[in-house]
Amino acid sequence: MSTPRRLLLVNGPNLNLLGTREPGIYGSQTLHDVEDLVARTAAAHGIDVRAVQSNHEGVLIDAIHAAREDCAGIVINPGGLTHTSVVLRDALSGVALPVAEVHISDVRARESFRHFSYVQDVAVVHVIGEGVAGYATAVERLLAVIAGQADG
Repeated sequence: MSTPRRLLLVNGPNLNLLGTREPGIYGSQTLHDVEDLVARTAAAHGIDVRAVQSNHEGVLIDAIHAAREDCAGIVINPGGLTHTSVVLRDALSGVALPVAEVHISDVRARESFRHFSYVQDVAVVHVIGEGVAGYATAVERLLAVIAGQADG
């Protein structure tokens, strides 16, 4: 069975406000800019991207479950769900796909409640505090993990 040639890009609650929400923390680039960057980065490797953003946890979980059918991995910025959602973590764990966790800001340098991630132990790639450019880094690193799995 061949490895699917698609990644799922998941952006959680409030990331639809990128570009206008606290630009001093998150920058001025928009969610569209993020999705375009991820699509271009993946396309350079012959990989397609399906992007989903929702402010509703169940929508994100359904998208993660559906990724089992046609995705080789997941790039996720869970937003605030990073620190609160056991069910999102369980969904990621349950689909058994490699996961890259991305955070635009350095969550470790922010409020103490942001220091814990339910996704951390499920993800094989972590990119934190690199701004929107971190999404490209996450894609590159995740594709290297996936290629390594295919070789092994």
